[in-house]
Amino acid sequence: MRKLTLREGEELVHAARNAIELALKSPIAKKTVVYESLKDFDWPSGAFVTLSHYPLGALRGCVGFPRPSTTLGRAVVDSAVSAAFDDPRFVSVSFSELTELIIEVSVLSELEPLSGTEKEKLKSVKIGKDGLMIEYGIYSGLLLPIVAVEEKWSPEEFLDAVCEKAGIPKDYWKQKNVKLYKFTTQVFKEEEPMGRVAEIK
Repeated sequence: MRKLTLREGEELVHAARNAIELALKSPIAKKTVVYESLKDFDWPSGAFVTLSHYPLGALRGCVGFPRPSTTLGRAVVDSAVSAAFDDPRFVSVSFSELTELIIEVSVLSELEPLSGTEKEKLKSVKIGKDGLMIEYGIYSGLLLPIVAVEEKWSPEEFLDAVCEKAGIPKDYWKQKNVKLYKFTTQVFKEEEPMGRVAEIK
């Protein structure tokens, strides 16, 4: 994964907010202008955008691309709009509410397959560093690294949780016929709505 500078992280966070504002101003607004502002972020990368209430941090939306199926710039813009309007857990964000939300952008490394014995899988998961993704038939689930830290999970609890996120029994990560991956992230987040952007380490 290419390491981004703080300035680049700021650009991504600002573009994410701009994309949401543009969509709020016009339902038929084109994202082309925001894509253009991120034309230098033209390499394929996975990315997630998380929206949370300030100052308590309650989740308000989180959507993204786990795989590098498009450029980083487009992934951030599309994820931002989807997090604001298409996360099925929440109603759409309003214009007045946006001024109370924190924007967070997570840039993902490539997915690394997790295999081996149950013990080997547990040893391979590093809390605070790794995120997890699991696929089993039509079911899939992903949890960013920060979730395990916030919930104070052990590696086993983290693996159980990503199974539950996918809608499958929590011990299915032990099965040989599931596809299990880990990944790392570089995270940039507003310290307050529309405020200074910091890299979260």
